[in-house]
Amino acid sequence: MGSGDEASWQWDEDDGGRAAGAPADVVSGGDGDGPRPTRRRLLTGAGVLAAGAAVWGVSRAVGGSDPAPPKPRPLPTRVAGPEPVWVHQGSEPMTPGRLRGRLFAPVYVTRAGLHLLDPETGAVTATVEERSPGDRPDDFPLFVEDGRLFTVSTGHVDARTLVGPTAGWSLPLPPESGGSITLLGGAGGQVYGRVGGGSDLRGSLFAMDAGGRGLTWSRRAADRGETSVAVLDTGAGRLLAWDAEPASRVTLLEGLTGRPLWSTEHTGTNWSAVDQRHVYLPSGTGGVRALRFEDGAPRWSVNPGRGEEWRALPPLSDGFQVYLLRDNGLVTAHAADGGEQLWQYRLPFRLDRRCRPLLTSTGLIVPGPADAGVHFVETASGRPFTTFTDSGPGVDVWSVSSDGVRLYVGHDTILYCLGRLPVPGGLGSPTPAGR
Repeated sequence: MGSGDEASWQWDEDDGGRAAGAPADVVSGGDGDGPRPTRRRLLTGAGVLAAGAAVWGVSRAVGGSDPAPPKPRPLPTRVAGPEPVWVHQGSEPMTPGRLRGRLFAPVYVTRAGLHLLDPETGAVTATVEERSPGDRPDDFPLFVEDGRLFTVSTGHVDARTLVGPTAGWSLPLPPESGGSITLLGGAGGQVYGRVGGGSDLRGSLFAMDAGGRGLTWSRRAADRGETSVAVLDTGAGRLLAWDAEPASRVTLLEGLTGRPLWSTEHTGTNWSAVDQRHVYLPSGTGGVRALRFEDGAPRWSVNPGRGEEWRALPPLSDGFQVYLLRDNGLVTAHAADGGEQLWQYRLPFRLDRRCRPLLTSTGLIVPGPADAGVHFVETASGRPFTTFTDSGPGVDVWSVSSDGVRLYVGHDTILYCLGRLPVPGGLGSPTPAGR
């Protein structure tokens, strides 16, 4: 795969410094995870986490058995761009799309579960076995909130501690809630889910306190409009609900109570994004529409023009500018208030929904195909200012992530730490560095 438009990804069809420090230089946006969006909080895009009837195995480097050493695999012969602080070699390919939510630690996620890594060295500090079911895709989600990983067992919601001074727990739902439990995600200190089964075809929605203090609320799902639910990360938490029927509405639900706040037209919703003032949804023509957060009133939209063929990925926003990425590789910045275009930049590759960019206080970091690397674009001007890539081998798309302090990029079985944010050194023209 080469540069320019020759690099093509398949678009998914629609379906539903090295010392630790305070999280900084990262902003919120996308399909949210974490605290209320600010200029100095981390973006991740819609934070949810679901796993069913899990069998857990946790081993820690101290006080538990050591993880099995990885199988030998070829390392890249060279890298180009900022010099990595460390390189972690995994024993099986990463599936970073499984992780929904945010952990303030680097993680290496696979179909078999996840490894927590030491941010200073990249060494494995804990291993959690949570296999993606054989009949489920590689990105079958793992949901995290408040330093815990959430799963379900018969009649219970279960929490396992991953990081920080948190405790695990397992709490039952009331018997009258029903049988089958599906987790929807976590945000604002709450974990959200759905219960169905028996004669109640609609099922119920519920929220539980992520700290284990019990059920926050539970209610029957509405007759229409709540068969699909996305968790928006707004600090207090919000739920976006819609139905598969085109005639249904998209409804924003209050995360602390479950009550509807407003409804708007349904135009094929399959992703969502949020910032301090807007909710962003797909438009009916492949573009994006911005709705006022308070009442759902339309604010502005960007759609393909005459003769244009592209589809928007979930946008990212820092509250001042909104960054729209299209599947044809074009990136545009728009004023958050009115949607006016401020700059544009065309990436040397096409995009699909495997692309999960990261927004920092100074740059937009966009992962590309295995041979294209990770591209850094200045948010103030749209000017590209560095690229990080390696010599391979590899076939998977790159991933980018942050623990709020450091930047991590990787593909296939390799994960690099590029240091503290903003990325130190190497921000001019990429230069080779032997490994």
